[in-house]
Amino acid sequence: MSAKKDLKDILENLHPSLVDESFVFMTSKEPINTLVNSLNPVATFTENEGSTLVITKAVADQNSIQYDTVFNCISLGVHSSLEMSGLIATISAKLFKNNIPTNVFAGYFHDHIFIPIDKAKLALETISSISSS
Repeated sequence: MSAKKDLKDILENLHPSLVDESFVFMTSKEPINTLVNSLNPVATFTENEGSTLVITKAVADQNSIQYDTVFNCISLGVHSSLEMSGLIATISAKLFKNNIPTNVFAGYFHDHIFIPIDKAKLALETISSISSS
């Protein structure tokens, strides 16, 4: 299946779903390989200041890792091209109107939007409404 590039087509086929897990963001200056092997993150990004990892809340709790916010993740079912523009801007604008903060990670096949757990249901409804409008 090839990636979609037409924004209208993508927005009509978002198929958002709430991932059945809670996540936290953490950072560390430890070597990324060590962290990946021990914490099994769902996402990582390395910056000059250190590595950011998104791990399950359960793993964080098991490893006594402190965190500020717990997130749910909404995954978009549509396979959008990494080269197209407008998808995240459209979704972010709708979520902004509802005062819902977002942290977005793009995978090769799907985009994943991390939302504070107390706003996840409203975020899912908001994103779902984009497909139906």
